[in-house]
Amino acid sequence: MDIYDTLKTEFAKMAEGMMDEHIAVVSARTLTPREAIGTPDRDDFPLLKGKEVMIEAVFRDAKGHAFTDMPGRFEGTLRDIIEQPFTNNFQRAVFIASLNAVMRALGLIESSVHCRDKEPADCARKLLETVKERFGNPRIAFVGFQPAMIEQLSGSFRIRVLDLDEDNIGKKKFNLVIEGPEATEDVLAWGDIILATGSTCVNGTITRFLGDKPVIFYGVSVAGAAKACGLDRYCPYSH
Repeated sequence: MDIYDTLKTEFAKMAEGMMDEHIAVVSARTLTPREAIGTPDRDDFPLLKGKEVMIEAVFRDAKGHAFTDMPGRFEGTLRDIIEQPFTNNFQRAVFIASLNAVMRALGLIESSVHCRDKEPADCARKLLETVKERFGNPRIAFVGFQPAMIEQLSGSFRIRVLDLDEDNIGKKKFNLVIEGPEATEDVLAWGDIILATGSTCVNGTITRFLGDKPVIFYGVSVAGAAKACGLDRYCPYSH
């Protein structure tokens, strides 16, 4: 079964009995960078550069975040969200953010809101230690441009970085040349482990990274999907 079919099925089970209730209305709005990430110590995060935005879904009193390159606004019932087709990144972003909010409201997940201020830097330092403890000295196939993490990891591990942003592809960052989607198969074959941004569940590429190799999805977007599908997620400072 496709992962999105699985997520829709699981979402429908969770929402049983409240699909059309007035309290089940979900709203999503685009957050400003300051609202989403605060004031971190560096200014090269994609969110701060306007390459991606964070949308926020609110269900009852619970919030769920998701990164997307296609922002917009949505309001409707849970039924509307579950039954909508996935024809673009905005629809997937609304679904994923809403899944996060609903699972948070039901007590199924605890961390569905992005970390802020100095926490992204702390997260990157903790990731370095986590990889060492779990995997020793692996070659890392890193998916997505998360500068704090890449800077930390590149000082201790062999790492190759994939990204979709044309402004990054072919550029040298932290003594690494950022590679584009055409290098995906080669980079994944080269790596011992895969560290992939959770926003792959929003842009529709997540299944490309599910296979025989250990894969850890980092970030807040994948909170609900990771829980529902049993995926390994790293996001120690999300709220």
